[in-house]
Amino acid sequence: MTGPHETPASAGLFDLTGKVALVTGARRGLGQAMATALAGAGADVIGVSAQLEPSGSEVERAVTGLGREFEAHQVDFADRAAVLGFARGVAARERPVDILVNNAGTIRRAPAVDYPDEDWDDVLAVDLSAQFALTRELGRRMVARRSGKVIFTASVLSFQGGINVAAYTAAKSGLAGLTRALANEWASYGINVNAIAPGYIATDNTGPLRADPERSKAILDRIPAGRWGRAEDLAGAVVFLAAPASNYVSGAVIPVDGGWLAR
Repeated sequence: MTGPHETPASAGLFDLTGKVALVTGARRGLGQAMATALAGAGADVIGVSAQLEPSGSEVERAVTGLGREFEAHQVDFADRAAVLGFARGVAARERPVDILVNNAGTIRRAPAVDYPDEDWDDVLAVDLSAQFALTRELGRRMVARRSGKVIFTASVLSFQGGINVAAYTAAKSGLAGLTRALANEWASYGINVNAIAPGYIATDNTGPLRADPERSKAILDRIPAGRWGRAEDLAGAVVFLAAPASNYVSGAVIPVDGGWLAR
């Protein structure tokens, strides 16, 4: 038994003190919640987003309020050159990235027969190609160090087809496959590659669904938990996958969906 002022040995399983976590799409929603959760576990955070304020952002205040360091970067994930330039600059630093959370993403809705080519190209570029490019550049150093955690934000649509979101479903399905492919290559180097598959979470991306009474009711009727998820519901999963507790978890796509996929 531990005394009243002692820390249980199991607490170290979730301790990220001294680690650096790079979180994309960190400005709001899921990324902001995950960056805050990682800071709460002890990690310093590099926040990246297309429109992230250089200073004074909400996510910066959350992270520094927990006593951790925060660094902000604006990167357009549809711009391959910008992604590679940023990735190579970070990979060359003396202090390495220990945890990479690939969360940046976009969604465009339209029936497949009317889906514009430019929307298809943009969604695949941001939600899949940029994720691979960033992970490859930072992963190269993780492989050399034989240490690292990579976490993708997949989706329940990595398992299902969805409606009117062909490009998003294709990209998120691709992320599930990429998670397994990188896990196969990198697990022997001490790198854990996994993904979180959020269900229907109350964020900007799901705003149109929540605003449609029929779609919102149909979705809620299928969720056993009986509510839309909150961004904070991903906190436990991201800390687990970033921490020593998950050192023997590799190639997993973990749903955080209120039971949606079990229905």
